[in-house]
This record gives sequence, structure tokens and C-alpha cells, in this order.
Amino acid sequence: MAERKENIVMLPFMAQGHLIPFLALALQIEQRGYNVIFVNTPLNIIKLQQSLPPTSSIRLLQIPFNSSDHDLPPGAENTDVLPPHLIFSLVKASISLKPPFRQLISDLTTQHGGAPPLCVIADIFFGWSVEVAHEFGVFHTIFSCASAFGLACYYSLWLNLPHRNTDSADFSFPDFPESGLFHTTQLAANMLAADGNDPPSIFHRKNNLTWSNSDGLLFNSVEALDGIGLAYFRRKLGRQVWPVGPILFPGVRSGKHAGITAEKCIEWLDAKPINSVLYISFGSNNTISASQMMQLAKALEQVTNVNFVWVVRPPLGFDITTEFRAEEWLPEGFIERVVDDQKRGLIVVQWAPQMEILSHKSVGSFLTHCGWNSVLEALSRGVPLMGWPMGAEQFFNAKLLAEEIGVCVEVARGIKFELKHEDMVEKIELVMGQSEKGKEMRKKAGEMKEMIKDAVRDKEGIKGSSVEAMDGFLNAALLTKEKTKNGYTQHNTIS
Repeated sequence: MAERKENIVMLPFMAQGHLIPFLALALQIEQRGYNVIFVNTPLNIIKLQQSLPPTSSIRLLQIPFNSSDHDLPPGAENTDVLPPHLIFSLVKASISLKPPFRQLISDLTTQHGGAPPLCVIADIFFGWSVEVAHEFGVFHTIFSCASAFGLACYYSLWLNLPHRNTDSADFSFPDFPESGLFHTTQLAANMLAADGNDPPSIFHRKNNLTWSNSDGLLFNSVEALDGIGLAYFRRKLGRQVWPVGPILFPGVRSGKHAGITAEKCIEWLDAKPINSVLYISFGSNNTISASQMMQLAKALEQVTNVNFVWVVRPPLGFDITTEFRAEEWLPEGFIERVVDDQKRGLIVVQWAPQMEILSHKSVGSFLTHCGWNSVLEALSRGVPLMGWPMGAEQFFNAKLLAEEIGVCVEVARGIKFELKHEDMVEKIELVMGQSEKGKEMRKKAGEMKEMIKDAVRDKEGIKGSSVEAMDGFLNAALLTKEKTKNGYTQHNTIS
């Protein structure tokens, strides 16, 4: 606990997969006796207000952002409302937050008699925030909502573009050989197309290189789970790295209205045998093609001994926020046969109470896009995974989970993958059935659950690795503050 209430400023990127872990981290830091100032654009702040517990004193501050100034639709302040091809435009537009964020730090410093905040915790996309923080002598950290392994691959890829240096479809990262061999199908579309001169290459290379000027990196991960990636950043950046995860949000995700109440969902799950339910959800920004949706539905109908909860959204090419038309996008009579008559399936439109579902004993596996937040939610509950990575670093996460940890089977890859229902049936039966592979995955997932529990343990005088990492981060920030009492310190940088 801090002797006095220091201010910690947090600035996440405008996407659910970033806002929610940041908010969960903010709640943890608040519980340790710090004032948290959570900064974002106006529409995101309004939504976040609905998610804060009534007992929280976290201060939500808006900084101006006009999406129309950046050729984005009016009110486009979150990736949730954008089609995939415009998401990078929002990433690039977020550079415009630098001047108002600098003014905010200046105002906070003035309000507190010239004493700047203790620390700025910023998103991986906001490398420019290092310069702002250090201008005021403020301790700065990058907080990654991605796994250290996934982010290490991501960092190395934009730095080296290794797939451009070989005639083969296989490649490896020259400064991260321990990550293994990759295939070009494990690259998101913008990564595959990158040649060093395209806008994403230019942005990510410049942004990522600024991380080495930060005072350290926080990861929503666990040392024992993610050691390979954590070691990469310690070696590569020469900065302190603190794995403080899993940082899980204790409630409904911000601004999201579940397509079913948690009570109704639990009531349905209660009627199903242990490990008999496959949970299917692809995160907040992903959907699949109409043909993939049709093939997945056919597979679910054929695997008659498996129940399922499927979170659905309109397929690719349709507005993701529009009404879901089951009669058009699912096999004819699917709802009547499988959902209504057989009671084997639960179709949830747009959003489900994910943590409550994954915590239920009837859930035997999770078909996921391998976004790191979803992975941590599953593993903290001992649920094995079926991986269908679709973008960003999700392909790298899937590789880590399948090849290094042994809790995942990759069943599909990307949004252009031609899915065949026969193949999906085989994979579902492999994981959900009594195969040796399925048993081994459940065993490994159970071990991960216990390992995560140990990492966040903080009682009887015993602190887990993630608790110690959080202590280390906060102590480092306080030590820097102590050193700068008589003036701003000179922060070392690595070129």
C-alpha cells in the first residue's frame, strides 16, 4: 500500500480487447491505494462509466478526438463499430491524441502544485506517450494486452519482415529463433503484404522502436506460462518486464449488452453433463465468412454427442451490428432441429457472459480466435482450446498454445480459410471426446489453472510471481519519483 495516494494515468487504445484489460488493471491498482486516472476519447469514456463498480473512485477523463478528421465515419471511436479494413486507420489516427494528452498531463501537474503523476501506463500503439511522460519526469510503462510470445513475434516481424527474405513459405524470426518455424498462412493480411514501405510497416516500425525508451513493460501474462516471450523483451529492449497477469475484468465487458442474461445461460448449462458443451466465440472484432458459418453449423449438427453455446454475428461483408439472420446464414431448419427440438445448442447473438460460461463445469472446450484475453479467461478456468486465429498476433498465440503448452488444437486459420465441415467434426470429436489427445489437453489445461492460481496467490505470507511483479513495478515507479523530487531525472534511452 502506498503511503500517500499517488496518481497513475492510464491510456489504452480504443478497442474492447485493450480497454477492458486496462480497466481491470486499473481496478487492481486502485485496490493497492493509488488514484487512477483513466483517459480515453469521449464515447469510450461514456461507455466505460457503465462498467465501473459503484465503489470505485477511478477518475475517467476525456480527451478530444474527431473521427471525421481522419476519414473515419462519424462517432468511430472504437474498433467495434469499424469494418476490418478501417481498423488501421483508427490506429494511425490515434497519433492525434498526443497534443491533448500532453495538455492533460500538464494540467494534472499544475493541479497538484507542480507534482506530476507517479506513472503513465500506455498502450502498445501509443509509443509517442513515452516522450510526453518523460518531458514531465514521469515514470512510463507500456502495458501489453497480448501475450509476451505473441508480441515478441509481432515486434520482430515489423522490425525484420523475415517472410520477405526467403523464397519459401516457411520463415523464422532472426532475433527470436527460439520461437520456432512459421508459415506465411500464420500472418494477418497486412503483415503478409508488408514490404517495409507500406503504411502499416512504417507506423509499426516507428512505434515499436519507441518501446525501448520506456521504463519497462507490463504484460497481462504469467511468467511460467509465457517465459520465452518475456525473455525476448528483457534481452531485446534491456528494460524491466513485469508479467502481472492474468488481469481479468470482474463483470460484463464495457458497453456490451449480452445477447442472453447470465442467469438464463447458467440455467441452460446446468442441464448439460460435465465437459459436454463446446463454447464458440471469436472475440469482439471478429466474425467468419458466410460459407465458414454454414460449414461450422453443419459440423455442430453432425456431432450429436456435443452440446454448444455459439456466439454469432453477421458474417464477413455485412454490418457486424445488424440483426443476425439465421434463416439466411445457417442451414435451413438448423435452429428448429438442433436448438429447439434437440436442445443441444444455444445461439447467442453478439455477446455472451463469457467468464460465467467458461467457469461452468459443463464446458469442455472453447473454440476461440486465440485473442489473449479469451485465452487467459479459459486457462484460468482449466478449459482447453480449439484455435481459429484470424488476425493480429492470434496466429502466434495459437502456435504457443498448441506447440509449447499443449492446451490447444488449431482447427482453422484465417478468415479466407476454406472450412470443410468433415474436418471440423473430426477436430471437435478429438478434443471433446475420449481420445488420448483430448484427455492430455484437459490435463494440461488443469495444470495451467493451478499454475495461474499460484501466480496470483497473495495470502499467508506467500506471494505468487504475478503479485511480486506488480510489487516490483509499483516500487520502481515510486523509486523514480523519489529520485526526481529535486527536479526531473534524465531517462536513459536505447537506440
